[in-house]
Amino acid sequence: MTMHTQLQTAFAQGQALKIIAGLTNFDRDRVAAVVRAAHRGGATFLDIAADGDLVHLAKGLTDLPICVSAVDPDAFLPPVAAGADLIEIGNFDAFYAQGLRFEAAEVLDLTRRTRALLPHITLSVTVPHILPLDAQVQLAEDLVAAGADIIQTEGGTSSQPTSPGTLGLIEKAAPTLAAAREISQVVSVPVLCASGLSNVTAPLAIAAGAAGIGVGSAVNKLDNELAMVAVVRSLVEALSSARRAAGVPTIH
Repeated sequence: MTMHTQLQTAFAQGQALKIIAGLTNFDRDRVAAVVRAAHRGGATFLDIAADGDLVHLAKGLTDLPICVSAVDPDAFLPPVAAGADLIEIGNFDAFYAQGLRFEAAEVLDLTRRTRALLPHITLSVTVPHILPLDAQVQLAEDLVAAGADIIQTEGGTSSQPTSPGTLGLIEKAAPTLAAAREISQVVSVPVLCASGLSNVTAPLAIAAGAAGIGVGSAVNKLDNELAMVAVVRSLVEALSSARRAAGVPTIH
């Protein structure tokens, strides 16, 4: 399987930035605003709901790779036919508020079924943060064995920061940072650290071993498109600064 060249380069550099419109966001105007902001702000790729019409919409607004997210293998077929570049099992954050859990066996089964249905497309899978950390690591290994090309972490929705400012941002990101650290030690595929991240914690994700980050609500909850662009740019700069601080030049 060949991953999009743009993604390969960004992951290899620890510079990948995925902007997430939302697994349950089917509002064309809202999705279009997120797509435009990601494009203008310099993101690496986009993650939208698994919908063929939304893929056509996004493809008309940007040349960035388009990922579609779902928790039903059959739901991937129309958006892939419409030109989606990669697919994501997850993001589960949208379901926790409804009291729905995704256990390891279920995620592994979804992965196997999806890979059987779509054997050649790049596949990202989210490891549920509701699992103990050691179980997350084991699941990540099993998912890669089942055909996952990218592992995504999560956890921002479960953390309850008690501190204001920078300390609060670090507290919020702690679960996904911990998962990225542990999982990146044992899998050979890129780990995308997502959920609860900001420009403050983006460099910490890369330092923890992630090859990139995924950010959703920090962008898609904003009503002002210029503000969305500003957040995307701040994330891009945070990733670049982290690379410069590590003494590694960024290749364009």
